[in-house]
Amino acid sequence: MFTLNCKGTLISLEQPVVMGIINATPDSFYGGSRAATQSLALEKANTMIQEGAFILDIGGQSTRPGSVQIGANDELDRVVPVIDSLKKAFPSTLISVDTYHPTVVLAAVNAGADIVNDISGGRFFDNMLSTVASLNMPYICMHSRGTIETMHEKPSSNNIITELLDYFIERIEACKQAGIKDIIIDPGFGFGKTIEDNFTLLKEMEALQILRKPLLLGVSRKSSIYQTLKITPEESLNGTTVLNTVGLMNKATILRVHDVKEAVQAIALYQMMK
Repeated sequence: MFTLNCKGTLISLEQPVVMGIINATPDSFYGGSRAATQSLALEKANTMIQEGAFILDIGGQSTRPGSVQIGANDELDRVVPVIDSLKKAFPSTLISVDTYHPTVVLAAVNAGADIVNDISGGRFFDNMLSTVASLNMPYICMHSRGTIETMHEKPSSNNIITELLDYFIERIEACKQAGIKDIIIDPGFGFGKTIEDNFTLLKEMEALQILRKPLLLGVSRKSSIYQTLKITPEESLNGTTVLNTVGLMNKATILRVHDVKEAVQAIALYQMMK
């Protein structure tokens, strides 16, 4: 059983849980996730919590291919008021901040964030891991390649699972050396990977259990679904639920999703199968 220490409170991950996505952005790839004002974010958060969200993930920088990169100050302006409002309205709900900027981490934690969700795995800024460690925060370390500018390029991979294992062994050690105690790994579905790589990593994801860390899966409405099915992100809920179910069968601990109710139902049915 995995546990997380969130500001002195021990959180059990005995069963899979759902992380609901709230994007304080105008340009995230799926319009249904956008909540550019505090009132919209509060409304969306309330719905997600009622549907069973265990964590709310707040981001101010779209990381879709082709998105415009904003600076840390603009990101702060987007996420800090939202996190502050959500924590005051829903104090018992865990909040993660989706950022690769150390300055945003500091401000978000001061506003009430409980977890740091970093797509860079601490690679984009040298002081990211030390910042997280100084705050004694659980840390979601995602697999990505390249830099901020090149992370969506898709070089061929001879063996995506071997690449993921090598990456996480190195990153987990870097996190431990920095002083981070609670580490969650995210294989980065859709980030700099071909469709074939994405489906291979999902099929063989259970191999990551050797790392002995909670595993986050973020497949929600992503391009590998809608490009394969020749549909749109708005039509990709069914495909998302199918892949989330495969992920649960391959030991996913956290489902990061736009649609909380359906993910909670998938977990309930999976638990019955067990």
